[in-house]
Amino acid sequence: MTDSRINVRAVALELLLEITKGRELSHVALGGALEKYQYLNKQDRAFLTRLTEGTLERMLELDYIISRYSSVPMKKMKPVIQNLLRLSVYQLRYMDRIPDAAVCNEAVKLAQKKGFGNLKGFVNGVLRSIARETEEIVYPDLSVAWSTPEWILKQWTEEYGEETALCMLKDQYEDKPLTIRVNIPRITREQLKERLKQEGVQVQEVQNVDCALAISGYDHLRSIPSFQEGLFQVQDVSSMYAALLAAPGPGDYCIDVCAAPGGKSLHLAELMDGTGMVEARDLTDYKVDLIEDNIRRMGVQNVKAVQMDAAVFDRESVEKADVVLADLPCSGLGVLRKKNDLKYRMNLKQQRELVKLQRQILDTVWQYVKPGGTLVYSTCTVHKQENEGNTAWFLEHYPFRLKEQVQMLPGVDPWDGFYIAKMERL
Repeated sequence: MTDSRINVRAVALELLLEITKGRELSHVALGGALEKYQYLNKQDRAFLTRLTEGTLERMLELDYIISRYSSVPMKKMKPVIQNLLRLSVYQLRYMDRIPDAAVCNEAVKLAQKKGFGNLKGFVNGVLRSIARETEEIVYPDLSVAWSTPEWILKQWTEEYGEETALCMLKDQYEDKPLTIRVNIPRITREQLKERLKQEGVQVQEVQNVDCALAISGYDHLRSIPSFQEGLFQVQDVSSMYAALLAAPGPGDYCIDVCAAPGGKSLHLAELMDGTGMVEARDLTDYKVDLIEDNIRRMGVQNVKAVQMDAAVFDRESVEKADVVLADLPCSGLGVLRKKNDLKYRMNLKQQRELVKLQRQILDTVWQYVKPGGTLVYSTCTVHKQENEGNTAWFLEHYPFRLKEQVQMLPGVDPWDGFYIAKMERL
């Protein structure tokens, strides 16, 4: 590891403690750390990202390995020691360029630094035993091998079959470029492609989606001048389809009821070529601030951010909207590659509660759609009850007809798992 003003492993350990205690979501915590330590060189930033994300992605597997070599059960270890062993075993298993001895020595030093000098022998012994036998470890089942809770594996297998479930499990560990949506009113895709190359960014075109590019090889987003200038928005291709299917017309009035951070709202606005208006709503000040930041950066005029609870009926909005976009809170099982701790936070009870919440919001917001107008319901999950199940329920109870629905699956389709249903009010 390169020299720097901080110990990157120590930062990763603090992030893991924060995330595993449930204080912060992984992508939020890591993003905050990368923002805080902007002065780190590219190599250290990449090391911090991979170590944190990789340890979280593989946590069930890492815990299984540690349990085989530790005389102390995982649940009886101090959180600092638990997570120190996890990030160290991840390096032993998946970061071949780091010598095993260096991993063990750094772990011992970090244990001492965190006030656990009395456990340095234990830490060293466990790690050296694992390092000696790491190639001989055999996993008891797919849940451990792919570090995914058994209930998720069972649900995916029941809903999509064994072969597709395995593709979805594997996709969590695929290294894919970041997809971005070009701010078409301000720059063409070809112009942005050339501009990014000049800025030292690697660029690929995305087939069949004219507004999308895929980028890699950059340090961090805020270091890219074209990002700062609002020439593109980070957005997965599957998410772009929500606005593309909504297909707002010139001068339309659109309401995005759960809009933060605003990518779909901005896309709707751009598709109307600066005409009409998009009201981008969300629940909290923080989320409204995120939307407003992106509106300012992208320089879009026909979007306004509003703080509003989607589950609370707004009489002023009844039959006002040509398009209502309801991208609702969900179990997030389509985006585990990007939000790798979600699989440990979610459970079947929460899924059932989310289905009820989605229905509650749909029961409220459909009333904002004009007769002949469009309601787009979307989620970033692959759970059929939240997706096709809710759409079927909705169509049974409300005056709409289904125009189109699509379920994208991670590992089967080349982007995130995402569900979209486009419905027309009768």
